[in-house]
Amino acid sequence: MFDYPVLMHTALDATDARALAEFYREFLGLQYRPGDEPPADGTTDDEDWLVLVDGNGNRKLAFQQVPTLARPTWPSHDVPKQMHLDLRVPTVNELERHRRRAEQLGASLLCDRTQDSEEPLYVLADPEGHPFCILVGSG
Repeated sequence: MFDYPVLMHTALDATDARALAEFYREFLGLQYRPGDEPPADGTTDDEDWLVLVDGNGNRKLAFQQVPTLARPTWPSHDVPKQMHLDLRVPTVNELERHRRRAEQLGASLLCDRTQDSEEPLYVLADPEGHPFCILVGSG
Protein backbone atom coordinates (compact mmCIF):
# COMPACT_ATOMS: atom_id res chain seq x y z
CA MET A 1 0.00 0.00 0.00
CA PHE A 2 1.27 3.46 -0.93
CA ASP A 3 0.90 6.26 1.61
CA TYR A 4 0.13 9.72 0.26
CA PRO A 5 0.85 13.05 1.92
CA VAL A 6 -2.11 14.49 3.79
CA LEU A 7 -3.15 18.08 3.14
CA MET A 8 -2.98 19.86 6.51
CA HIS A 9 -4.40 23.24 5.51
CA THR A 10 -4.04 26.02 2.96
CA ALA A 11 -1.70 28.80 4.10
CA LEU A 12 -2.16 32.43 3.08
CA ASP A 13 0.48 35.13 3.38
CA ALA A 14 -0.70 38.38 4.95
CA THR A 15 0.75 41.69 6.08
CA ASP A 16 -1.73 41.49 8.98
CA ALA A 17 -2.11 37.78 9.73
CA ARG A 18 -4.48 38.36 12.66
CA ALA A 19 -6.85 40.55 10.66
CA LEU A 20 -6.97 38.09 7.76
CA ALA A 21 -7.49 35.16 10.15
CA GLU A 22 -10.36 37.10 11.75
CA PHE A 23 -11.93 37.71 8.34
CA TYR A 24 -11.97 34.00 7.47
CA ARG A 25 -12.90 32.95 11.03
CA GLU A 26 -16.01 35.10 10.88
CA PHE A 27 -16.85 34.41 7.24
CA LEU A 28 -16.44 30.61 7.35
CA GLY A 29 -17.50 30.00 10.97
CA LEU A 30 -14.12 28.56 11.96
CA GLN A 31 -12.25 28.85 15.24
CA TYR A 32 -8.66 29.30 16.28
CA ARG A 33 -6.45 26.34 16.99
CA PRO A 34 -5.93 26.24 20.78
CA GLY A 35 -3.20 28.74 21.63
CA ASP A 36 -3.78 30.91 18.55
CA GLU A 37 -6.69 32.93 19.98
CA PRO A 38 -6.31 36.72 20.16
CA PRO A 39 -4.95 38.07 23.46
CA ALA A 40 -7.73 38.23 26.05
CA ASP A 41 -6.70 41.73 27.16
CA GLY A 42 -7.46 43.19 23.72
CA THR A 43 -3.86 44.10 22.98
CA THR A 44 -2.36 43.39 19.59
CA ASP A 45 -0.14 40.38 19.18
CA ASP A 46 2.86 39.69 17.02
CA GLU A 47 1.94 36.17 15.95
CA ASP A 48 3.51 35.27 12.64
CA TRP A 49 1.61 31.99 12.18
CA LEU A 50 -2.05 31.36 12.99
CA VAL A 51 -4.25 28.34 12.25
CA LEU A 52 -8.03 28.08 11.95
CA VAL A 53 -9.82 24.78 12.52
CA ASP A 54 -13.36 23.50 12.06
CA GLY A 55 -15.66 22.32 14.86
CA ASN A 56 -13.91 18.93 14.90
CA GLY A 57 -10.45 20.47 15.27
CA ASN A 58 -9.46 19.79 11.64
CA ARG A 59 -7.06 22.36 10.22
CA LYS A 60 -8.58 24.43 7.41
CA LEU A 61 -6.56 27.62 6.88
CA ALA A 62 -3.30 29.05 8.17
CA PHE A 63 -1.97 32.61 7.98
CA GLN A 64 1.67 33.62 7.82
CA GLN A 65 2.82 37.15 8.59
CA VAL A 66 4.96 38.68 5.83
CA PRO A 67 6.48 42.17 5.65
CA THR A 68 5.10 43.00 2.19
CA LEU A 69 2.61 41.46 -0.20
CA ALA A 70 1.81 42.51 -3.75
CA ARG A 71 -1.98 42.48 -4.17
CA PRO A 72 -3.09 40.40 -7.15
CA THR A 73 -4.43 42.54 -9.99
CA TRP A 74 -6.92 39.95 -11.31
CA PRO A 75 -8.49 40.01 -13.84
CA SER A 76 -5.34 41.65 -15.17
CA HIS A 77 -2.31 39.36 -14.98
CA ASP A 78 0.23 42.04 -14.02
CA VAL A 79 0.35 40.47 -10.55
CA PRO A 80 -1.20 36.99 -10.87
CA LYS A 81 -3.56 35.67 -8.22
CA GLN A 82 -1.39 32.52 -7.91
CA MET A 83 -4.11 30.68 -5.97
CA HIS A 84 -7.67 31.19 -4.86
CA LEU A 85 -10.32 29.51 -2.75
CA ASP A 86 -13.60 28.22 -4.19
CA LEU A 87 -16.50 28.21 -1.74
CA ARG A 88 -19.89 26.76 -2.62
CA VAL A 89 -23.37 27.56 -1.40
CA PRO A 90 -26.62 25.73 -2.25
CA THR A 91 -28.77 28.56 -3.67
CA VAL A 92 -28.65 31.98 -5.32
CA ASN A 93 -30.24 33.47 -2.18
CA GLU A 94 -27.38 32.08 -0.10
CA LEU A 95 -24.89 33.36 -2.69
CA GLU A 96 -26.28 36.89 -2.25
CA ARG A 97 -26.32 36.59 1.54
CA HIS A 98 -22.71 35.45 1.71
CA ARG A 99 -21.55 38.12 -0.71
CA ARG A 100 -23.04 40.77 1.59
CA ARG A 101 -21.47 39.11 4.65
CA ALA A 102 -18.05 38.98 2.97
CA GLU A 103 -18.24 42.66 2.05
CA GLN A 104 -19.34 43.61 5.57
CA LEU A 105 -16.25 41.78 6.85
CA GLY A 106 -13.93 43.69 4.50
CA ALA A 107 -13.99 41.82 1.18
CA SER A 108 -14.33 43.66 -2.13
CA LEU A 109 -16.13 42.54 -5.27
CA LEU A 110 -13.90 41.75 -8.27
CA CYS A 111 -16.34 40.04 -10.62
CA ASP A 112 -20.10 39.44 -10.76
CA ARG A 113 -20.98 36.38 -12.81
CA THR A 114 -24.40 35.80 -11.27
CA GLN A 115 -26.12 35.96 -14.67
CA ASP A 116 -24.46 32.67 -15.65
CA SER A 117 -27.35 30.21 -15.29
CA GLU A 118 -25.05 27.17 -15.15
CA GLU A 119 -22.76 28.43 -12.38
CA PRO A 120 -23.63 31.79 -10.84
CA LEU A 121 -20.69 33.15 -8.87
CA TYR A 122 -18.93 36.12 -7.38
CA VAL A 123 -15.19 36.63 -7.28
CA LEU A 124 -14.20 38.69 -4.26
CA ALA A 125 -10.90 39.74 -2.71
CA ASP A 126 -10.27 39.24 0.99
CA PRO A 127 -8.84 42.19 2.96
CA GLU A 128 -5.28 41.28 1.85
CA GLY A 129 -6.31 41.01 -1.80
CA HIS A 130 -6.43 37.22 -2.19
CA PRO A 131 -9.22 36.38 -4.66
CA PHE A 132 -11.85 33.84 -3.68
CA CYS A 133 -14.99 32.62 -5.41
CA ILE A 134 -18.42 31.96 -3.96
CA LEU A 135 -20.55 29.91 -6.30
CA VAL A 136 -23.81 28.01 -6.40
CA GLY A 137 -22.97 24.35 -6.68
CA SER A 138 -23.24 20.90 -5.23
CA GLY A 139 -20.61 18.53 -3.83
